[in-house]
Amino acid sequence: LAVRWATQPADTTPIWWAHRLSAVRGFARYLHTLDPANEVPPAEVLSTGSYRPARPYVYSDADIAALMAAARRLTPPLRSATFETLVGLLSATGMRIGEAMRLDRDDIDWTERLIVVHSSKFGRSREVLCHPSTIDALRVYSLMRAQLWPSPSSASFFVSSRGGRLIHNTVYPTFHELLAQAGLLQGPHRPQPRVHGLRHSFAVRTLLRWYRDGDDVQARLPLLSTYLGHIRPENTFWYLSAVPELMALAAQRLESDGPIL
Repeated sequence: LAVRWATQPADTTPIWWAHRLSAVRGFARYLHTLDPANEVPPAEVLSTGSYRPARPYVYSDADIAALMAAARRLTPPLRSATFETLVGLLSATGMRIGEAMRLDRDDIDWTERLIVVHSSKFGRSREVLCHPSTIDALRVYSLMRAQLWPSPSSASFFVSSRGGRLIHNTVYPTFHELLAQAGLLQGPHRPQPRVHGLRHSFAVRTLLRWYRDGDDVQARLPLLSTYLGHIRPENTFWYLSAVPELMALAAQRLESDGPIL
């Protein structure tokens, strides 16, 4: 049954099947601790050889606060403000790092409190509604950017210390620097914090909140999927395997309400 479910739809790739079965395997491993009779699908089933998705690092609120505090210590001031706001935006919205880097100043609707993401992954565009505090933080950065670099060389919302658009070759090393300053770098054989983990953490926190509040997760999952820019809710379902607490809540709901997915 697990393999039959994991290989749907049939026209997708083996890596997609492996992702789906990996979620089942993690859930089954949790259930096995409660009842040894629960079978765990063997690791070699639907294996993709040497390919293994990286285990996600789920950032806590304290981790995010530490990253933003580290960003405030960067120099010069424009670089500091840019990375503090960037980390905050990724944490608060779950946007992809590439989407945030491509944002232009006109992509923010201050009145409606939303961000327009143009032609992102798979050519899809969407609107990202933001909490008022997120919009306030973006407005503070916008005013500071205008003071520190009145005439940037691009229309980019986030600008580098030289006034240009952010690029991966500078964002990733700086983020690694922030991780080191915040004391978040992990030892070997442990999940490594990455920029993409902020998006993963947003999804996990949202699902945790829905489970704790007793919401109908199955009904709301398409909303989260659309907000994150996923093509199908099944892409978002992968986040269920992220943390034991989330899997425990899913198991409790399964016992009380029946299947949730």
